[in-house]
Amino acid sequence: MKKIKVSNNVIRRMPRYLRKLEELEAQGIARVSSSELGNLLGLTPSQIRQDFSCFGEFGQQGYGYNVSALKEEIAKILGTDRGYSAVLIGVGNIGRALMDNFCFSAWGCNLLCAFDVNKDIIGGQINGIPIKSMDELPAFLAENKVDLAVLAVPKEFALSVTDALTENGIEAIWNFTNVDIAEPDSPLIVENLHFSDSLLALSYYISEKKDEDAARAARMERQKAVK
Repeated sequence: MKKIKVSNNVIRRMPRYLRKLEELEAQGIARVSSSELGNLLGLTPSQIRQDFSCFGEFGQQGYGYNVSALKEEIAKILGTDRGYSAVLIGVGNIGRALMDNFCFSAWGCNLLCAFDVNKDIIGGQINGIPIKSMDELPAFLAENKVDLAVLAVPKEFALSVTDALTENGIEAIWNFTNVDIAEPDSPLIVENLHFSDSLLALSYYISEKKDEDAARAARMERQKAVK
C-alpha cells in the first residue's frame, strides 16, 4: 500500500466507497467497473480511479474491481481492522442515542465504557456498556488502552472535558458538542460533527432548487405571453 499524503477530499470519499461496496456485496455482485461505481455514487470514473491510485492499484483493465477484495482493501485503508478502542463522555440525548443505535464494533471500534456526572445512571449499563463517574475517568484511561473519545457533553463543558482527556493521553476525539475544541495547529485529531452545518447545507440546496423552479416557471409564463 502506498504511503503518500492524501487529500482530505479523497479521505472523505473512502467511507462512501466502503458503504456502496458493502451494498453491492450484499446483493451478490462480484465485480464492478469504475463507470458503474461512479454512476452509483455520482462521481466520474476518472475520479474514482484517481482516488484509488492514492493507495495502490486495485483493479484490472477490462475486468474492473473485485467487490469483496476492494471492500477489504478500503476497510484496511480506513483502519477498521486495527481494533481501536473508545470511551464515550456524556450520556445525555446524543450519547445515549449513539450507545443505543450506533454499532461501533461494525466499524472497527470497541466502545469500552461511558462516563457521566448524573448519579442516576452511574453504575448502570446501556447495551452492555458500563457507565462510570467522570471522577473515574483518569484512572480508567491510565489502566486501559483507549485510542479515541466520543465527546457528547453539553457545549459549555466541551473545552474543559477536552483538556481532561488530552491531559490523560487521549489524542483523537469524535466531537458532537457543536464547539470547535482544537486550535488549527493542535496535535489533537478531531472529527467535528456539526448538525447545524448539515441542515444549513440542505437548506441551501432546497433554496437553490426552489429558485431554479421559480425561474423556470417565470420563463414559461413569458413564453406563453409572447405566443
